[in-house]
Amino acid sequence: MAIVSMHDMLRKAKEEKYAVGQYNMNSFQWVQAILQAAQDEQAPVIVAASDRLVDYLGGFKIIAAGVSALVEELEITVPVALHLDHGNSVARCKQAIDAGFSSVMIDGSHSPLAENIRMTKEVVEYARNFGVSVEAEVGTVGGNEDGLIGGISYADPDECLQLVNETGIDALAAALGSVHGPYKGEPVLGFKEMEHISRITNVPLVLHGGSGIPLHQIQKSIELGHAKINVNTECLQAWAQAVRQNLIQDAKVYDARTILAPGQAAIIATVKNKIQDFRTSRKAIKLEA
Repeated sequence: MAIVSMHDMLRKAKEEKYAVGQYNMNSFQWVQAILQAAQDEQAPVIVAASDRLVDYLGGFKIIAAGVSALVEELEITVPVALHLDHGNSVARCKQAIDAGFSSVMIDGSHSPLAENIRMTKEVVEYARNFGVSVEAEVGTVGGNEDGLIGGISYADPDECLQLVNETGIDALAAALGSVHGPYKGEPVLGFKEMEHISRITNVPLVLHGGSGIPLHQIQKSIELGHAKINVNTECLQAWAQAVRQNLIQDAKVYDARTILAPGQAAIIATVKNKIQDFRTSRKAIKLEA
């Protein structure tokens, strides 16, 4: 199946009260694992490249061509969106679109609202020419992502509504207590604010920092309008644990495939578990009907 935008898959998820998982690639082995898990579960899926890792992964064109080729070679039939996560400028988002990404996030959340709206609107206008979906953020998700450390700043509902109305984005990441990276203690999400923002904006919400949130909070977030949940840390932790254990068991191993294969299997298992937690299993069948 060809790579598609997030627009239809997220609208469907919001209507039917499930969430499509976004899983970040850290190498092309990760892409294989994510696609295999989604295909096994018959679930729509979002493969993402964080802007801060794009150059490390080979650049926008290599990423887009590689993911498209893997979808074809692995005979993936479920809907797959290729998303730029935390695009740090309008220019970077345009580069991703030109290279073949089907979705982008313009992250203007650290700028004043007027500048965030200006940047987002420019990306949306450009993306529409290519059928590409756009995500934007209001507020600040805390924690550590790819070396970027920040504190939590809750999204203002009025700012969320203004940004949605003035830009026409497909999905909104409203920061409501989640963090990137491991949590210290149990997360405390702003469910009251979440419900209010979901109701007044009427767009699919995006939960960043989805790793480590208890299942009951995940499912409540889905009920309150989250149609996309981002997961990276749990996949990284599972991969690292499996590879580390493999090296401990055999200190003389040096073959890359032998070393890394358990890590790939761990990613597949983690993504499958998240798909089930997000109620996305077999939703690809309904999405294509």
